[in-house]
Amino acid sequence: MLACALILLTAGSLAFAGTITGTVTNKTTGKPAVGDNVSLLSLASAMDEIGSAKTDASGHFKLTTPSNTDPYLIKVEHQKGAYFKNMQPGVSTAEIAVYDVATKVEGVSTEADVMRMETENGQIKVVENYFVRNASSPPRTQSSDHTFEVVLPPDATLESAATIGPSNMPLASTPDPVGPKGHYAFTFPIRPDEGELGTRFQLSYHMPYSGSYKFTPTVMENVENLVVMLPKSMKFTPGKGASFQPVPDDANGQTLLMKGVVMNQPVEFTVSGSGSLPRDAQAPAGGGAMGAAGGAQPSDDSGTANGPNGKPGGGLGNPIGTDDPLSKYKYWILAGLVLVLVVAAAFLLRKPAGAIPATAVAAASLPIAPAPAFALPDSSALKGQLLLNALKEELFAIESEKIAGKLSEEEYAHVKGALEIVLKRALNREKHV
Repeated sequence: MLACALILLTAGSLAFAGTITGTVTNKTTGKPAVGDNVSLLSLASAMDEIGSAKTDASGHFKLTTPSNTDPYLIKVEHQKGAYFKNMQPGVSTAEIAVYDVATKVEGVSTEADVMRMETENGQIKVVENYFVRNASSPPRTQSSDHTFEVVLPPDATLESAATIGPSNMPLASTPDPVGPKGHYAFTFPIRPDEGELGTRFQLSYHMPYSGSYKFTPTVMENVENLVVMLPKSMKFTPGKGASFQPVPDDANGQTLLMKGVVMNQPVEFTVSGSGSLPRDAQAPAGGGAMGAAGGAQPSDDSGTANGPNGKPGGGLGNPIGTDDPLSKYKYWILAGLVLVLVVAAAFLLRKPAGAIPATAVAAASLPIAPAPAFALPDSSALKGQLLLNALKEELFAIESEKIAGKLSEEEYAHVKGALEIVLKRALNREKHV
């Protein structure tokens, strides 16, 4: 009887077990990624590693899952970098792309530096966005402890920062102060572009303001387009080295464009007066609020998320005789970054053990208020997909910080534990929607 019971139990467990097979391809060489470590993480059990394998000579791997009805996350380690793939219940095959890594990659360029500014309560507030392209050939990831460096005004107070990779999923970020005052560096790796989607860095900061402020922006790399957006009620005065041209805009704001700014080129301009930019933005035709924001869109894990391939309806016009260099930026900038649940939680909890308030986890599990012109989808399944995409990107970020030496083993374990707590709470909420 005991033998029969064991046979029945074994048969029952096998009935619910599953198998995931897949292939890892090194997109830099165009060949199979051989000998990479592949791990299976359970999203139902606090992201515990429940299986592992190595890719064979063909880049293939095989993993056994305890259940074919649970979601999983596959992690592939390649050249000290980590790549993740979401596996929905019932999906049994995976194609994962990895890239070789270098500290400096030819083909990485800053397509635009966009400064959006307004005044409030004796301060001038700036949201600055850097749009970075990685068109390297063969494709490689640029990564180091100073992957992307930016310079803020010396008297600026940094309020927040975020990054968004080619998966189009925004992440809270903390750039490191480096060198002279106002210099900051992101460690977030710049992966090869996926269609129209590159890597974006955003910083929000403010300076004291008494009616006029002189900007002397310093770019650490050549910038194709330097853009200043400010209210119509404010005055823009170009200075030394500045050759800005107005770009036709709506009645509520003005946009100035300077093309071809060279690294360390002296540029000056002064803004005066006061005013605020509108908070609403028209959604592109057929794109909806999600496309307008350019924020947390559901995406294919292979990186083929839909990007702004066409120009959005309305908004900025073209300078005479030129292509519109701003069409792909405007709505993402106006709508701002919306940090979804897991990401916001990781940002709050990314501190050494013992430094976290007891209320942090509970507070982090509350819904994040969306930015104007951005609404989270009504579909519970789509919300869950966004959550998993956010988790994947956050894990990619903390793995990169660990490799760069920004996170100790203890801190890494603490942050990963925080993600696990919030993920479980979020998934439990989704089940009861």
